[in-house]
Parts: sequence; structure tokens; C-alpha cells
Amino acid sequence: MSDQIQPARLKRHALVAAIFMMATSAIGPGFITQTATFTGKLGATFAFAILVSILIDFVVQMNIWRIITLSRRRAAEIANAALPGTGYLLAVFILLGGFVFNVGNIAGAGLGTNALLGLDPKTGGVISALIAVGIFLSKRAGLVMDRVVVVLGLVMLALVVFVACVSHPPVGEALRQTIFPDSIDFATIVTIVGGTIGGYITYAGAHRLLDQGMVGEENLPLVTRAALTGIVVTGVMRFVLFLAILGVVSAGLVIDTSGQSGNPAAQAFRAAAGDLGLRVFGAILWGAAITSVIGAAYTSVSFLTVFLPRLSERGRAVATVVFIALSLATYIGLGTAPAALLVFAGGFNGLILPVGFSVFMYVGWARPDLLGGYRSPRWLLVSGTLVCVLTWYMGLKSVGAIFAFLGQ
Repeated sequence: MSDQIQPARLKRHALVAAIFMMATSAIGPGFITQTATFTGKLGATFAFAILVSILIDFVVQMNIWRIITLSRRRAAEIANAALPGTGYLLAVFILLGGFVFNVGNIAGAGLGTNALLGLDPKTGGVISALIAVGIFLSKRAGLVMDRVVVVLGLVMLALVVFVACVSHPPVGEALRQTIFPDSIDFATIVTIVGGTIGGYITYAGAHRLLDQGMVGEENLPLVTRAALTGIVVTGVMRFVLFLAILGVVSAGLVIDTSGQSGNPAAQAFRAAAGDLGLRVFGAILWGAAITSVIGAAYTSVSFLTVFLPRLSERGRAVATVVFIALSLATYIGLGTAPAALLVFAGGFNGLILPVGFSVFMYVGWARPDLLGGYRSPRWLLVSGTLVCVLTWYMGLKSVGAIFAFLGQ
């Protein structure tokens, strides 16, 4: 009996870890700031943008998680097997975009400790990066990483729910605008989608399942359930965060969306619950930042194996530590995460999604041989193709915005 319980427990652990790896990667410092900014500008109509991002997330994650686990290969290896050379391109994009965003994640961790404990942001960034390094240097790095991500994810959700209750948002109006918005801001949808499923985020949970051995058609029902659960958890976290900020906006607070008066989310949380709200914001921002540091480093380095196929698990852990250390050194050298750098990384994220997803849709339609002969449901492939076209449009719009920004 115990022999049967142990594999079941390990599978459950793998699924929960993948779910929270995906969810916490999608709810980073950038998304928290974007949510506050767009809620301040759009009010309750921002709910529709969140709904669209969740629906797109569903189609993308369902296709990618299933294909990765069925093929028993990482994303870059699948891409190279399907279209030789594209895996190397995808890996370079992920590594570069993940590195630049990790500089921003460490900066976010520093700002979180500043709001929570009053520490200097640089000091907080160094401490946070060292915590992440300690996790990957642990002898049981995978287990420690999984537990940290799950616990911090649950703490973040609980704290956001607390602020949402205190701020008394107009829930009925938000639900109405989710389905029947008074207006639709397509540029906002483009930004939110790029920030929540672009870059490394798309592959974080799937690669974690792969490393945990959740592969093959026999595990497909569990993988599908995990992807659905992850999307639900991510969607709930996004929507509750939106409600928490909407409550103070609806009460009359005018959020400075220019960023000149500090983080707009910090303004909203302080308005909702005073100094306690500011401390709660610091805890949420730090939790979002440190889990994003872990997720970005782990997932980015998992793409390194396409260049170093014999890299051992310990070697990956060391490479991950180096990745975090270089991100920290860049943050300390720059003093902050410059806007131009983050915008440049955002453009990469905007392109990574359609480049990688196009290859995956090709595999789904034309290369069942890479999936052990399995053929994906037609409805999933059709919806994936439509979303793929949409992500190319979003990616091109994102790149155009970057050139416009850098040309100023």
C-alpha cells in the first residue's frame, strides 16, 4: 500500500509545484505595477482585459504543456527537432529576455523589502538574490524551490484577498464589465498578455513537470488538469489583485500612473489600509519578485541544455546561481532597472511567444511523430492557431512601440 501511496504523493507534489511555478512567474513585480496603472486609468473596464488574457493563457498553456510532456523534451529541443535551428534562436531569446527581466525582478525585491522593512532597496535586492542563490545551492534544490514557490504563492494570495476585502471593491460592477465592458482598450490587452505569458513564463510550469518525470500519454490527463488548475489559480490571483486596487480607485483615489510619486500599487494599498497596507504591499511585492527571480532563473537556464546537452542537474544548479549573480551584479551596477532596458526586454518577450508558439502549433498539426504518435484535439489546434496569429500581431506591435520609445 505504501508503495502505491508514495508515487501518488510524488505526482501530486509535482503537479502542485508546476502550478505555482507558472502562477508566481506570471504574477511578477511588472504585472502588479501594470495592474495598478491600468486600473487607475480604466477602472472596472480593465476586468475585460484580464478575462481576455486568461482565455489566451488557457489556449497557449494547454497546447504547450501537453506537447512538452508528450514529447519528453524541453521546448528548445522540440523546436530543433521540428525545424532545425529554431531551438537555438528560441533559447537565445529566452536567456536574454529572462536575464534582463531578472534584473527588474531583483529591483522589485529590493523595493518590496523597502516597503515591508524600510531597508535600502539595494540591500534588500542583495539579500533577496542571496536567498535565491541559497535555494539553488541546497542539496535538495528542487524540493526547496518547489516548497518556497508554493508557500509564497499562497501567502501572496491571502494578503491580496485581505486588501481586497478591506478596500470594498464594487464586485458586481467588475463582474459586469468583465463580460460587457463599456469600452475595450486593445493596447492594454496587448501589454497584459505580453507581461503574463510572454518570454520564459509560458514554459516555466511545463519544464518543471518534465524535470519531475510527468511525461508521456499515460500522464496526459494529470498534465491537462494541472494546466487548467494553474490557469485558474493565476486568473484568481490576477482578478483579486485587480479588485483590491479597484476598491480604492472607486472610492475616489487618483493613482499617479506616471510613476513619479512612487509605485502606483503602493499608493493603492496604502490608501486601502494605511501603513499596514503599505507593509502588506511590500510583502506581496517581495513575494512576487523573489518567486519570479526563482522562476526566471530556473526556466531560462533550462534552455541552456540545448547548447550543453550533457549538463548535469548539479551543473544546471551552478549555472542558475551564476545567472542570478550576474543579474544582481547588473542591478547593483545600474542602481535600478532602467526603463529602456526593461522596454527592450519587453519587446523580446513580445516576440518570444509567437516564435515559440508557432513552432509548437506546427508540431501539433504536422509532427505527431514527435509526440509518440498522439494527435492533439482539433479544437485545441484550431484555437491555438487563431491565438498564434494574434500573438504575432501583438509581438509586432510591441516591437514597434520599442523602436518608438528608444528613438525618443
